[in-house]
Amino acid sequence: MANQKILNIDSLSFQELDTDAELIPLMTPEDEEEMNNEELPAELPILPLRNMVLFPGVVIPITAGRDKSIRLINDANADSKIIGVVAQKDESVEEPGQNDIHPVGTVARILRVLKMPDGNTTVILQGKKRFEIDTVTAEQPYLRATTKEVSEVKPEQDDAEFRAIIESIKDLAIQIIKESPNIPTEATFAIKNIESNSFLVNFVSSNMNLSVKEKQELLAIHDLKDRALATLRHMNVELQKLELKNDIQSKVRFDLDQQQREYFLHQQMKTIQEELGGVSHDQEVEDMRQKAKAKKWNEKTKIQFDKEVAKLQRMNPQAAEYGTQRNYLELLLDLPWGEYSKDNFDLKRADKVLHRDHFGLDDVKKRIIEYLAVLKLRNDMKSPILCLYGPPGVGKTSIGKSVAEALGREYIRISLGGLRDEAEIRGHRKTYIGAMPGRIIQSLRKAGTSNPVFVLDEIDKLSNSNQGDPSSALLEVLDPEQNKEFYDNFLELGFDLSKVMFIATSNNMSTVQPALRDRMEIINMTGYTIEEKVEIAKRHLLPKQIKEHGLNPKDVSIGRKQLEKIISGYTRESGVRGLEKQIARVVRHIAKSVAMEEEYNSKVTDEDIITILGAPKMERDKYESNEVAGVVTGLAWTSVGGDILFIESLLSKGKGHMTMTGNLGTVMKESATIALEYIKANGEQFGISPDVVNNYNVHIHVPEGATPKDGPSAGIAMLTSLVSSFTQKRVKKNLAMTGEITLRGRVLPVGGIKEKILAAKRANIKEIILCEENRRDIEEIKQDYLEGLTFHYVREMKEVIQHAITDQKVKNAKTL
Repeated sequence: MANQKILNIDSLSFQELDTDAELIPLMTPEDEEEMNNEELPAELPILPLRNMVLFPGVVIPITAGRDKSIRLINDANADSKIIGVVAQKDESVEEPGQNDIHPVGTVARILRVLKMPDGNTTVILQGKKRFEIDTVTAEQPYLRATTKEVSEVKPEQDDAEFRAIIESIKDLAIQIIKESPNIPTEATFAIKNIESNSFLVNFVSSNMNLSVKEKQELLAIHDLKDRALATLRHMNVELQKLELKNDIQSKVRFDLDQQQREYFLHQQMKTIQEELGGVSHDQEVEDMRQKAKAKKWNEKTKIQFDKEVAKLQRMNPQAAEYGTQRNYLELLLDLPWGEYSKDNFDLKRADKVLHRDHFGLDDVKKRIIEYLAVLKLRNDMKSPILCLYGPPGVGKTSIGKSVAEALGREYIRISLGGLRDEAEIRGHRKTYIGAMPGRIIQSLRKAGTSNPVFVLDEIDKLSNSNQGDPSSALLEVLDPEQNKEFYDNFLELGFDLSKVMFIATSNNMSTVQPALRDRMEIINMTGYTIEEKVEIAKRHLLPKQIKEHGLNPKDVSIGRKQLEKIISGYTRESGVRGLEKQIARVVRHIAKSVAMEEEYNSKVTDEDIITILGAPKMERDKYESNEVAGVVTGLAWTSVGGDILFIESLLSKGKGHMTMTGNLGTVMKESATIALEYIKANGEQFGISPDVVNNYNVHIHVPEGATPKDGPSAGIAMLTSLVSSFTQKRVKKNLAMTGEITLRGRVLPVGGIKEKILAAKRANIKEIILCEENRRDIEEIKQDYLEGLTFHYVREMKEVIQHAITDQKVKNAKTL
């Protein structure tokens, strides 16, 4: 068995193949001439190669894996042993056609076919001459094509430039062999002994470290001199790369043991990082360890930190997980573990701060002072979870800042409106790309203490999605029994939230999850009276707007009477947000006059208000006189506070049918039905004949049909409206009512009493009919709110009629 060696500069090694053939001699000019004189067959089987190019005269081994290739080799080996070899354009194509292969290839002779132990077929080929595919004649069982020979243009024998190029190629090849430690020195002799210039160029081109595309470009060059020049260019680049590589290796080649090697590499990394202006990896880890010594951690947290910092030290700084791991450790170090701000127990100062920033809101202020008092006595108390519930604009959010100042604590606020991802509360697991802690932990990190005042704004506006239910994630946060060990997915440790004072705000408790609602202490914040709004405008809103618009207090003054006019004529709300907008309009108008140096009244008059704001828009809130029968004023609760509504009924000849309009809900329609049925059964005690009820149709309407209306509060109002229509007696002036009715004639209590009372006062109502059981709600309201109102408490429907219906017939009363 002879040992055949094939030079492979591309892989910088000799590839050895055991064959029983003699060593293939290097090609001589006579061999080249004989090879060129061989006739090219008219049709050749075409063998596509994935990742190599065969040059004339060069011997290469290939491994055939495709069924078509194996069959082609077996057929050709049994026949003429002559095949056409071409390179594929895209090596990923499994079934190449004419468009997938390069048109120029090399005729090859099969020298040996070997069956390898792994089942593959290895074939040794020798290139003969170049050809160009003319027409593909068959694709099955393998490619066959007619070809035409591509002749090589050779330079004249006395061409000195060409001889110089050939000598340069030999010299560079020898230098490359010397520079590359993996190429044996025998290759030098092979290069020196090549006599054929054409074979030398082909041999070097075949073994250079070039891509298939670059080698194919060399093969396709017809002029030998041009091909030799292109080959020389590529060899120069290859030699420069080898020299640079060897130069770098010689600088860092030391005989070091493993420990010295690791130390040296770490020192190099440290130097590079310092040169780039950063902190070295080891220095960063050491800084973290020093910071950790000052943290007030329990044993579990300390063990977790040591484990994670050791993991960071083992990580490659270029790894994708390195950033997440570093952020995690920085979070552990930045969180205020066991760090608390000192509470200010000066209760008188706290009460002064609360009264300075907010007018009214006595229940809230009372609760805060109670909390401070208990905390002062015990000096250790789980913070309560307060939920301020009320219409927009009454100061729910801003009171949190005042509470923080009163307690001397840090203030944090996050808005929960529209939040629909559970991870916003609990955080993401560290395995996720871009993982972050939840907003609770992030906010505590910014606050720097573990006992801030934490305002969770708009808790009723949380929403669900396929990312989970954030309101359920808040259950642990807002449970005083559980939040001592709040678990964040990113932190992976329990964090104590029991000293945090959570204050949630909500406009509508019906949308809050019952389990979440149960964990909070709900404080109802109702609207303000006109007198309170005037005081708030004088103390807070007007000075704020004057400052924000760049004016001085002497530039503008609005009296109490004018403020009342703005409140009653241009706002319709329980809070003061709309009032602030109207005051801002007035101040803006004056700011424009000041800037343009125009004359204006610094003391705003009623005429100025109409000029600036236009005609009053909210007069419809006022009580309307009911000169006709069947018109009753009811009291209603809405999400923006209390309101009044008018219920009208009308009779027409018919058969006792009832129709309802005004965008009424199911409950209001049921109340109207109950009221009519009660009158049919008990009409005689109100002076209503059964014949009248049966011979007249009833139409009930609640104005403002575009606004949906529902609820039980209008029951007694509908009953009173129907009795008024059937008796043609008017309802008392300046009277409103609210309450639910039953078929037995009972009047049931309803909610939202304080909001309804405020709405009645805004509408200039003097008398109000309520259920007897609502008396306790009235007793809880400050007497200032009740001034000028008379209450009639009732238990039965007949009492309602006695208080509401006068004996006076309306003008032009119908004869029923």
